[in-house]
Amino acid sequence: MSKTYDYVIELKKQSFKLIDFISQFMMLLCIGAFLFEAYQTLVFDNTYLNKRSSILLIIISVLILAWWIYCYRMQKMATTPYYRLGLLIGALGWWLIPSGLWIGLIYLVAGILEKPVKVQSEIGFDEEEIAFNTFPTKKIDWQAINNVVLKDGLLTIDLKNNTIIQKEVNDSITKETEKEFNAFCLSQIKKEERLN
Repeated sequence: MSKTYDYVIELKKQSFKLIDFISQFMMLLCIGAFLFEAYQTLVFDNTYLNKRSSILLIIISVLILAWWIYCYRMQKMATTPYYRLGLLIGALGWWLIPSGLWIGLIYLVAGILEKPVKVQSEIGFDEEEIAFNTFPTKKIDWQAINNVVLKDGLLTIDLKNNTIIQKEVNDSITKETEKEFNAFCLSQIKKEERLN
């Protein structure tokens, strides 16, 4: 979150297994397609330009595989792996294949969006709004809120449109901080009620 908030509640860590699986599958498709294209070109088309692009496709495949191994090691060290560099290199490889421009654009978008999607979820509270750092960012004004309560590791936001948002928080929050946070939220809700 770029803005400074009075309270920032970090939510329970999410699993990114599905995103990681899709990224790995996309990189596997790249490696397979690039090596097949390079083989076809080297065996059946002996022009200099095509040989050069085939060698580039092999190099790109090796780079993607190297990045995949690096991400695997990061995951084993309990660090969140980001496959975006492999996806961006894959986008470059797809552009070397005559009919791969659109697929390259898909890989480019996937590479750009992977990091924002994998950001640790937080909710910021200040006197103006409640902001979720999800992708895309979501903001709720205090005038749309009935109640906000943080109790026993569970954050509950009751909206006036009969929607309830409940999220588990990541950190163990002390009873004093919990009480202070709940008082802050109640004061913001009462302030909005007086203004309207």
